[in-house]
Amino acid sequence: MNPVNMYTLSNALLKIAVNPIGAELCRIASVKNKNEFMWDANPDIWGSFAPNLFPIIGTLKNEEYIYKNETYTLPKHGFIRHSKDIKCISQTSTSLIFSLKHNKKLLEWYPFKFEFLITYTLHSNALEILYTIKNLDKQTIYFSVGGHPAFKCPLYAGEKYSDYSLVFEKEEISKSYLLNKKNGLLTDQTKAVFDTPKNITLKPDLFNNDALILKDLASRSVALVSKNNGEILTVSFKEYQYLGLWAKPNAHFVCIEPWLGITDHENTTKQLIEKEGIIALPIDESFDASYTIQIHESHLA
Repeated sequence: MNPVNMYTLSNALLKIAVNPIGAELCRIASVKNKNEFMWDANPDIWGSFAPNLFPIIGTLKNEEYIYKNETYTLPKHGFIRHSKDIKCISQTSTSLIFSLKHNKKLLEWYPFKFEFLITYTLHSNALEILYTIKNLDKQTIYFSVGGHPAFKCPLYAGEKYSDYSLVFEKEEISKSYLLNKKNGLLTDQTKAVFDTPKNITLKPDLFNNDALILKDLASRSVALVSKNNGEILTVSFKEYQYLGLWAKPNAHFVCIEPWLGITDHENTTKQLIEKEGIIALPIDESFDASYTIQIHESHLA
């Protein structure tokens, strides 16, 4: 997309850009040394930067769910990511706020009246991404929400993908829940993915069987670390129940995905209110959850 159509923010350390389609973060860069930290969204490999996921995460069985005996369809990860109806409603020197409200078309997919807001705020060397969902209906509404940012890896010339690792805040015993490769649905099978209690080494074949899905992490943050150049960035996800990790095999990026919700289990009933990780929001209430991407200052000078 033409850069002149992007919404931008900058301070002394960072500059970001947001695509109005889907309010998708598409750039985090150093002001001083021009380092680019986001994947470039090469369409021949994976043509996204950081989709926003709402009102589902992952895949529905047969792309369907049931609510009050009616069957509805939704695409993978919901409808925000490709929405041209989402609008920027506020821009200050440090923040951007985007909004999408229910409309006639969306009510055919998702029978709830809502407002979805995403706020990007720069704080020195960190970017906070805040999701707010408001219930505008006369009934409880049900949803999942999350992020899908893809980070450039390796960052520097002369490095390999396997020079990088994901280092967690705390020691972990979590295993990855495996997906059924035929339909993308969750199974009960698990696989050990930690090389040490805190470390997952990035390898070109790490994601050959799709995303790693971690449900029971003790950590509330994870760092992308180069063995040659130290910690590149840290993603903090205090309020998020699940974490997805993903890349296309052999691609030069890694997605660190904080989720409130998860893809359907292969044995799902398809009932929306029974869906694992679903959030129930009462009438007239709003829901907030944020995550933060902090770029370590040694890579900004």
